[in-house]
Amino acid sequence: MNIAHIIPGSGGGFYCGNCLRDGEMFKAIRNQGHNAVITPMYLPLFMECKNNDEVPVFFGAISIYLKHRYPLLQKIPNWADSLLNSRPMLKLAARLAGSTRSTGLEDMTISMLMGEHGKQKDELEKLVSWLENHFKPDVVHISNALLLGLAKKLKERLKVPVFCSLQDEDTWVECMKPDAAKKAWELMSDSTQYVDMFVSVSDYYKSFMKDKLKLKEEKLKTLHLGVEPDNYIYINACEKKRNIGFMSRLSKENGLDILIDAFIDLKRDIKNKDSKLILTGGYTADDSKFVKEQKAKIKMAGLNDDVVFIQNFESEGRKKFLNSVQILSVPVRSGEAFGIYLLEAMASGIPVVQPAKGAFPEIIQKSGGGITYNDNTASELAKTLDKLLNDKEKLKNLSLQARKGIEDGFNINITAHEMIGLYMDFVTDR
Repeated sequence: MNIAHIIPGSGGGFYCGNCLRDGEMFKAIRNQGHNAVITPMYLPLFMECKNNDEVPVFFGAISIYLKHRYPLLQKIPNWADSLLNSRPMLKLAARLAGSTRSTGLEDMTISMLMGEHGKQKDELEKLVSWLENHFKPDVVHISNALLLGLAKKLKERLKVPVFCSLQDEDTWVECMKPDAAKKAWELMSDSTQYVDMFVSVSDYYKSFMKDKLKLKEEKLKTLHLGVEPDNYIYINACEKKRNIGFMSRLSKENGLDILIDAFIDLKRDIKNKDSKLILTGGYTADDSKFVKEQKAKIKMAGLNDDVVFIQNFESEGRKKFLNSVQILSVPVRSGEAFGIYLLEAMASGIPVVQPAKGAFPEIIQKSGGGITYNDNTASELAKTLDKLLNDKEKLKNLSLQARKGIEDGFNINITAHEMIGLYMDFVTDR
């Protein structure tokens, strides 16, 4: 079966959970004998998600931004368009990108959701033509609902089942101006008729998006994310140094300041004098001021030697991080649809400590590899971390359960097998 995954790239500038999610699924589907290809959009893919260099980046971020802002550039020659969409230029754009939020990009978001009626109709034609002539998929899987503007033309031209994953679209849409957000949700809802099945990463988010997109139950399925357990070195947490870790984009939305404040609180107790805080995940230019403020706070608390920033968060850098951390916490302010960093930690035997928000309780209950706390405040997090840091027996048991929970419940090979089964149901019917 030929399976095309359409995935927005992040350029590799920060830890991109959605990129990792899609990359893990892509590799597992290929390992099970199917011909899968990733067709990247906007920016180059996270390093570990690449298939090969022969697939172009569609809807190149520089080109579509300039054409949207300056309509006269719609007619620039092909050679200039190719230069703007070249990998070196897109990588440079990724490094200079200011934000992962929609503020100021409302019009472009709506235009993208309008599909062939939007300003990016030429780019849409290039994507569909490439799939039609170079890959001939049996199934097309769109990474998220913000790409639903592609669905109508994909469905009509390729005449194959179209799937769409659901994860954290609301974090983009809800930052838009109210009128624009309302329009975006309406456009997404209108395009659901061209999708055969929506696949949510959690029951929590499935329920949320069912209401937002006005979907029928039979068009929705939950498939929890997964990782390849064999890719992670298991070390029981009680055998490690007492280090607390954070692995996600270093941002206010992800609660980095909450964790840092909790760590400062922890260090006031003499029994925690040996503990350290290790942070990784990168950040955008938009986060720079915030990160600088956090570093100043750490310095003022006299904890520069106890807080480590790991710059390399891809492949070897993540392995180094995971091998050195005893507990992981990413206290996302508003919760999250999933959080693949939790699986990476638990696969390595690292218990997770998360606020009881979003899908976190669902994931921790299913895996048994962590703890939730109610009030997402620094003081509450500090108390929860303190109890776990100083309970070696509980750490040992949670660590064992964390790894087992990944092997049994969040194994990408099992998840990919279930996804292929869904594809086959629709391909067979067709």
